[in-house]
Amino acid sequence: MFSRLFAPRVTAHAHCDLPCGVYDPAQARIEAESVKGTQEKYQANEDADFRVRALIIKEQRAEAVKHHLSVLWSDYFKAPHFEKYPELHQLFNDALKAASATKASTDPKTGEKLLELIAQIDTIFWETKKA
Repeated sequence: MFSRLFAPRVTAHAHCDLPCGVYDPAQARIEAESVKGTQEKYQANEDADFRVRALIIKEQRAEAVKHHLSVLWSDYFKAPHFEKYPELHQLFNDALKAASATKASTDPKTGEKLLELIAQIDTIFWETKKA
């Protein structure tokens, strides 16, 4: 009874509890590499059970890509970055859409496209860290 009485009514989720300043597109890239690798393994395997597992894993990893990209977009990049790199909003939008496309596809080409977009974000990210 007490556990229900004192249980939180709302669960909140965040990148971290403090503004830690630890951001890196590598998190999204690693998940995207997993998506592409899973797509390749899916294509190379005819076992129905394996393919079902591969689809589940691919979709989970694609969702993780979207999470990591969203955190970078909304928490790391600030107005001065968007002024200096006006293509950044469109690049993030395209990358998020590409991550969604990988959820709907088993074609490794969609995974490769996602990795290319993340690489462009990565380049800009590291340029902003130099400043």
